[in-house]
Amino acid sequence: MDQTPDGAADFISSSLAVANEVLNEDGSLGIAIDGYGAGSFIAATKVKGMIAAEVSDERSAYMTREHNNSKMITLGSLIVGKELAKNIVHEFLAAHYDGGRHQVRVDMLNKMA
Repeated sequence: MDQTPDGAADFISSSLAVANEVLNEDGSLGIAIDGYGAGSFIAATKVKGMIAAEVSDERSAYMTREHNNSKMITLGSLIVGKELAKNIVHEFLAAHYDGGRHQVRVDMLNKMA
């Protein structure tokens, strides 16, 4: 669900809306887009329990889901073009968390926020 269909006044409120929605809806994933991706990433990771990653390539999007159980990615529209953004989103949504040896790291991340 688009949290800011008419655009957000700032990336902080829109990122927080996405992060909170993802955490409130089991099995959901989130994507936030701002100019560079960094601001949305910083805001999202302030939400307790949110593991997010700023990505600009397909492989990182896939691996952050598979190994880190990331529930959200952030993209920079001034860095990533439309076609690459579509590919990144596809890879993020196609990946599944592996668990196993990665769970120790995920538990550590969850304790931090």
